[in-house]
Amino acid sequence: MNIGDKVRLIKGTEEGIIRKISSSGRVEIEIEDGFIIPALKNEVVVIHATEKSYFGEQENKAKEPEAPLPLSAPKDQGLYLAFIPINDQSLSLYLINDSKKPYLAHASEVFGDNHRTLMAGSLGVGESKKFDDRLLKEMDEWPSFLLRFIPIQNKLETALPAFERQLKMKPTQFFKHLSKAPLLGKSAYVFSLEQTTKELDIRALNQELESLQPKAQAIPTKKPPKSVDLHIEELTPNPQGMSNSAMLKLQLEVFEKNLDQAIASGMDEITFIHGLGNGVLRKEIHRHLSQLGNIKYFQDTQKDQWGYGATLVKIS
Repeated sequence: MNIGDKVRLIKGTEEGIIRKISSSGRVEIEIEDGFIIPALKNEVVVIHATEKSYFGEQENKAKEPEAPLPLSAPKDQGLYLAFIPINDQSLSLYLINDSKKPYLAHASEVFGDNHRTLMAGSLGVGESKKFDDRLLKEMDEWPSFLLRFIPIQNKLETALPAFERQLKMKPTQFFKHLSKAPLLGKSAYVFSLEQTTKELDIRALNQELESLQPKAQAIPTKKPPKSVDLHIEELTPNPQGMSNSAMLKLQLEVFEKNLDQAIASGMDEITFIHGLGNGVLRKEIHRHLSQLGNIKYFQDTQKDQWGYGATLVKIS
């Protein structure tokens, strides 16, 4: 399952395109009309091309022309985005509050990870506010609109959640929304912003995701010795038949394995005895250590203590 795949909700009839996949197992799906809805990965299935090629022709024959989507005003919200024609080329954008609650409203346009605020302020009961103009011929280039609403509750009552809607306008759906704008009474392309999806319960979502993922049993980390001798004769019983590169590879593998174990087991320091030789092994060890963020410092140990080259590693 990848960004751009066409998917269908298992427990619904909605179909759309995956626009975002998070590491927590959630996906954001752009359905018709440009609405973005969240879902879990296990709640959607990918619509494969083979399905389309097998059923597509029959579906097209039986499919009737699409009718404009109904604009049913929700009982407790009645928030709308309306595009009111100025002339045959330009549109004015309005937010309309035909509900019984005032809201703090924020409208912005989305360019990838960047946003530009178009309007921010209160939207009272029975109030409409113009926040931008757009050219009709440039619709394909319009960015997505992100609309956020926070209910204003002037008396003590059950808390209402804030919510947001993100819409990407498409000509194939946009022109089906021609209607009379609430409150304004003008002919407009009207999009209801009613809360059609449940607010996410993050705790319940995390519990569900944990139940789907088997918990890995903790395996105690083996603590290595305080000093590790990397001389090749200490690592293999028959080094005579090995090339220099094979010897170096084995020595570095043992070094990295013991260093990882020392860090994971909580050791403060570890010493690696690498000898003097031509200095290649020492340089490779120091290069690796210099790239790690959890190493306080490393240094050559005293030669009179070891009698040969060694590196002391202090772990943070």
